[in-house]
Amino acid sequence: MTSPVSSSTAKLVTGSIPGHLVSQTLPAVIGVAAIMSVGIIDAYFVGQLGSAPLAAISFIFPVSVACTSLGVGVMVGINSVVARALGEGDFAKAARRANFGIVFACLCGLVMGLSLWLLIDPIFALMNAPAHLMPLIRAYMAPYAMIFPLSLAIMGFNGVLRGQGEAKRTSTVSITFAAANWVLNPILITGAFGFEGYGIAGSAYATGIGWAMGVACALWLLRGTPLPLNLGLLKNCDLLDNAKAIIRVGLPAAFSNAINPLGLAVLTSRIALEGEAAVAGFGAAGRLQSLVLVPLLGLSGAIGAIVGQNWGAGRIDRAREAVRYAFGFCIAWGLAVAFAMMAAGATFGRVFTDDAAVVREFDLYLKIAAWGYAGFGLLIVGNGIMNAVDKAGFALGQSIARVFLVMLPVALVLQPSMGSSAIYTAELCANLFGAASAVVLVRYILTRRTPALGAAR
Repeated sequence: MTSPVSSSTAKLVTGSIPGHLVSQTLPAVIGVAAIMSVGIIDAYFVGQLGSAPLAAISFIFPVSVACTSLGVGVMVGINSVVARALGEGDFAKAARRANFGIVFACLCGLVMGLSLWLLIDPIFALMNAPAHLMPLIRAYMAPYAMIFPLSLAIMGFNGVLRGQGEAKRTSTVSITFAAANWVLNPILITGAFGFEGYGIAGSAYATGIGWAMGVACALWLLRGTPLPLNLGLLKNCDLLDNAKAIIRVGLPAAFSNAINPLGLAVLTSRIALEGEAAVAGFGAAGRLQSLVLVPLLGLSGAIGAIVGQNWGAGRIDRAREAVRYAFGFCIAWGLAVAFAMMAAGATFGRVFTDDAAVVREFDLYLKIAAWGYAGFGLLIVGNGIMNAVDKAGFALGQSIARVFLVMLPVALVLQPSMGSSAIYTAELCANLFGAASAVVLVRYILTRRTPALGAAR
């Protein structure tokens, strides 16, 4: 049964769109920044172990991002179905799909973790990881794979929280995970207080403990929302219907999110042909890049609930307004950060390592790739919008074209003459293509649907 949309359930269908963008994005930015800071801290303390561990973590980075991206796809699917059900005013359906989504995410985590554990050697062989780095890679990846299901549990809870517009609670979960890593990384990686540390494996252990604390935090925070955990709702639930609803968005979103780090993994395999210094510089610069792009990542996570609830409520005018503001911010922030990276790339590089060759690659990467930051923002925010309105297939097609029709061909054609610069140029071209395609696709989707009669409430 449906009921009138109320501010306690679909709270984003009324009020100021710019206000909602700020209130949903700022907590998301804080949460994403906290998570990204873990990668920076990892790279810093692993870098203290030497250039070989830093190169190993550079191989690991795209694989861990790909795994996380698959989980994000599941979260996006849950977010989308919950937000649209609330926008439609069907609270019972939203509650069923929220609880099913959490269970579904946990099951996905178990399957993904086991698969990753079984495929460690084949994956890194395909990435051209040298034999002398494989013991370091295995030392990290084996425990990481076993504890990975905890990450998907967090994704499930966060999907329900985001769908309700509970950005602050989602941010709190992320900060809890990050805070555990801030404390544990230096202790478990390099050692402290007389403890020698576990080396690169310590980073994986810290991640697992952080995920466990994040799950506990999410369970507690969900209790105070209109859609708390209530597995009893699954007894009379059409499991197939709910699974289809989440998979219809979540599966394309998962592959769409995973394709980007898959492209990064292929680029890493190509950069490996340029030497260990190039791999280390590329990987470390990627960690810094992830941090400075946090506002765009936060916005891409926040836009889904705003557009999804208004789309479900028939308020297409409000959805379009949110898109205009979001795209404008992507362009402004991306260009501002690009200028900063151009000016201080080498300085940032020396924070991670004193190896001159690594610093040179770090600086070169930023001087080329930074001009695609605005495009990357338009790409990921556009994906968030398409997923929110049940057009995840569009986002998937865009991501496939970006990686396989632009990024990889450019890298393969230019690398013989340009070396590592070709890899960085390929990433730039892919982001510019992603920007153009995102703008075209979102405009097409939003202009094909007109506001519902009586939608202005």
